[in-house]
Amino acid sequence: MSFVADNFPLLRDAFLTTLALAVASGICALVLGTLLTAMRVSPVAPLRAAATFYVEVFRNTPLTVVFFFLAFGIVEIDLQFPSRFLSAVAALSLYTAAFVSEALGLDFRQTLGSIVLPQAFRTVVPPLGNVWIALAKNTSIAAGFAVTDLAAALQRLANQNADKLIVVFLAIVVAYLIITLPSAWLIGVIERRTAILR
Repeated sequence: MSFVADNFPLLRDAFLTTLALAVASGICALVLGTLLTAMRVSPVAPLRAAATFYVEVFRNTPLTVVFFFLAFGIVEIDLQFPSRFLSAVAALSLYTAAFVSEALGLDFRQTLGSIVLPQAFRTVVPPLGNVWIALAKNTSIAAGFAVTDLAAALQRLANQNADKLIVVFLAIVVAYLIITLPSAWLIGVIERRTAILR
């Protein structure tokens, strides 16, 4: 217990960074994923093609590569994010939006029959919930790109406390569970409240 108390500021800040990454990226991914879904069912062929291309590219590209490109690649074309945190949000958002679009994916008939997205969102609460939980865990990649999240805290604490590795791992796992378990519970509640009789 004293270990957690001694390292509380680092754990707290890392937890809040991870949570901020997950929430900001989740909101951006939901907005972009919804836009991509609308494009994919558009009667305009170029929009359908562009959205399909986007989804296929990001679904088949490792997230680490997306992070690397946005952190280091765009500098080659004289672009740069104001901070590593914003770079991480962009990478997570762009990547996760492809999976949100897949979760929302409906054909044109289904989209019209469901009165577009409002009712359709009810049916995709479980897959969207899974995407959100995966996103929360994927924030750990940001540690490799100078963002002090829980994964970065794990590395730092493990290096400084080699004799307490189990305690370090448990502290970080509990911090992730504080994000993912309530999320899973809330998703279940939303799913039950918005359930549609089939």
